[in-house]
Amino acid sequence: MKIIGPFEQLLTMENMPLRGPVKDEHCPVWENAGILTDNGRIVRVDAFDTLLREYPAARVEFIEEPAVAVPGLVDAHTHICFAGSRAMDYCMRMAGKTYEEIARAGGGILSSVRFTRAASGQVLMEGIEERLRFLNSIGITTCEIKSGYALDKEGELKMLRAIKAVQRRTPAHIVPTFLGAHTCPPEFQDQKAYLQFLLEEVLPVVKEEGLSGRVDIFVEDIAFSVEEARFYLLQAAAEGFALTVHADQFTAGGARLAVELKAQSADHLEASAEEDIAALAASDTAAVVLPGASLGLGIRFAPTRRLLDAGCVVAIASDWNPGSAPMGDLLVQAALLGIYEKLSAAELWAGLTYRAAYALGLEQEVGCLQKGFWCDLAAFPTNDHREVWYAQGRMKPWGVWARAERLV
Repeated sequence: MKIIGPFEQLLTMENMPLRGPVKDEHCPVWENAGILTDNGRIVRVDAFDTLLREYPAARVEFIEEPAVAVPGLVDAHTHICFAGSRAMDYCMRMAGKTYEEIARAGGGILSSVRFTRAASGQVLMEGIEERLRFLNSIGITTCEIKSGYALDKEGELKMLRAIKAVQRRTPAHIVPTFLGAHTCPPEFQDQKAYLQFLLEEVLPVVKEEGLSGRVDIFVEDIAFSVEEARFYLLQAAAEGFALTVHADQFTAGGARLAVELKAQSADHLEASAEEDIAALAASDTAAVVLPGASLGLGIRFAPTRRLLDAGCVVAIASDWNPGSAPMGDLLVQAALLGIYEKLSAAELWAGLTYRAAYALGLEQEVGCLQKGFWCDLAAFPTNDHREVWYAQGRMKPWGVWARAERLV
């Protein structure tokens, strides 16, 4: 057994509401607290002195400076398996070029496809590990990672195998997601034929090798229609895959499809209207908002305040990818989202912890500091958790643990 502490403040997020608004005064805060762990899981959260007295044989990892501990953060939507750069795209976007103009100049998703197809599995692994180290350094201990930048059988499997190999080398939690349906590759002129190819040729191998238990699709005018996505997702679900949907980024329709098919989450939602918000609020599908994409594209944020007030389960994720969301710093993104969408500190913490865990189906494992959960936590150099958001993402954790193992 091991005791970690003391922390001047410790936010457990235990017994917090899954849906809707959260006021700061409802956020459970322990003072001068510690965590008792065994084999990477939490046994007890209590006053640090009490734990020392009642478990004298436990090893103690002393926290020598003032710190606020929160559950390890959960980034529920990333694309950090890729090769190459799209700096050209970004500078063209800053100069006012449209998506179509960038694509005609050789940019866009297919630019990343060319780089990723050419990269070896080892190169992809090294890229994932480099980006994961950064995510760990800002407190993220659970990270979803999508495929979707190869769009052929060999390349998509190469991506997923690289993600699986990285998971073996870190105590952090990785959730792989198959996004072969990111867009239609140039080898296929028919969208439905490509989706059928994924269903018949790629998904069976993904399932056989245990490379992913989740399937995603980009539902948008520039990708796949609602009807095409419904055809694809229904068959994936019949094979036992959990579902998530890139929904309502530029046009509505995807979120209601996600609700119809009982997807774990609908992600993006910048274009969601009131009927889409109402559908999400009446469902068990999480709404995952991606402020990094709004910052990268220069578009409005998802209507996070309205989603919360309607009673949705709202998670906040980075969308870190080489094109539309190259920053990757979820702390900065959440802080900016908070001030623009008028979110409480408690709503930001909830969206980055237990609500994000729910969006990945991990709500009984991570995102909360309570008995039986993995001991994943981030400790910030302050004595007041509100200071993290006051610093607008500039304050980074002093220490980060995954399964009670120190990462930072």
